[in-house]
Amino acid sequence: MRAAVHGLRDGARRIDEVTPAERDRAVDALRALAILGVVLGHWLVTALVADGGALHTASPLQHMPWLAPISWVFQTLAVFFLVGGHVATKSYASARARGTTYGRWLRARLSRLFKPVAAVLTLWTVATACLLVSGADFATVHTLVKLALSPLWFLVVFAVLTAVTPLVTRINPLWPLAVVLHMDLIRFGLGGPSWLGWVNVAAGWLVPYTLGAAWTRGELDRRRAGWVLLTGGAAATAALVTWAAYPASMAGVPGAPVSNLNPPTLAAVTFGLAQCGLALLLREPLRRAMRRPLVWAGTAFANLSAMTIFLWHQTSMMAVTALGLLTGRLPGLHTIPDGLGWVVARLAWLPVFALALAVCWSAFRTYEQGSRRRTGRPSRVVRVHRRPGPAGAKSTPRA
Repeated sequence: MRAAVHGLRDGARRIDEVTPAERDRAVDALRALAILGVVLGHWLVTALVADGGALHTASPLQHMPWLAPISWVFQTLAVFFLVGGHVATKSYASARARGTTYGRWLRARLSRLFKPVAAVLTLWTVATACLLVSGADFATVHTLVKLALSPLWFLVVFAVLTAVTPLVTRINPLWPLAVVLHMDLIRFGLGGPSWLGWVNVAAGWLVPYTLGAAWTRGELDRRRAGWVLLTGGAAATAALVTWAAYPASMAGVPGAPVSNLNPPTLAAVTFGLAQCGLALLLREPLRRAMRRPLVWAGTAFANLSAMTIFLWHQTSMMAVTALGLLTGRLPGLHTIPDGLGWVVARLAWLPVFALALAVCWSAFRTYEQGSRRRTGRPSRVVRVHRRPGPAGAKSTPRA
């Protein structure tokens, strides 16, 4: 045990030492927190209820609406888009400075985004065919596939915003916010067609993405910006929920007439503004925390495995649920989420979900990180850059 602890600390120290001094570790910390929020949020508010020989989805928010604050803590998508906009605009500016073409830059960005998706699609294509051939209930198969592939909508939206990064670098976040406001006004206030809400899928997530671009330009460096976003977004969200009848939950609730996420509503966007403000205020505390080698090593690992964790966390939960059925209906796993007993039982299942996710990570991480046999390839979190020196002189490596 001592040897293992010593090895862990030594590895964390080496990761800390080779990380570039100019790297803003708060960005990686925010991304890791956003990943953790999405994973825990899905595991806490998504239930697969066994009903005879079939499985169907349910949510504790459906039976216990007073648990809505849980969705406020774990619905962290706006932070994803904030960090994504910041990183993409910095990356594009750096690529232009190096003379890299837009096409080459975009291919590199999208390749890192979609390579791990192939494994998920392949596995679930085979699994779906096997389930249907074996006579499994079609509704159950549909439920499982929908849950497993639900994270892909995020990747599609993120890829589109990444592709238009050169066009949005100067867009004021108020413009897409105004689009969301008008779409909601038309469909909710004037009885317009519901399909107009899907315009908000692009416009709604463009708001935090353009905030990320503003961060890159240095417009959000002052703490005042964070406080304005936090207080203004929180006040607007509270007003919309209290007086405009928007749902209090920031996650989808089965059977609810209106969802704040599917498609995004004005309340979801204003809530995202508050989250972005809090994220900006946390930058300095996170930078101080990331100076600890062990904390930074864990954060770097989470960033290197971000896509694998994101894509496989639902599959991990479903694998545990399916295996659990072999022993009967288990509380917190197959039962209706209609009481505190279910919540306590579900909390006890979280470590088992995490263990299943670790197995998936071990099996599929190479699709994101590449094989370990390919030595000499720098990671995307801890890179080795070479500073060009005088002609004829050797370049100096820089961690």
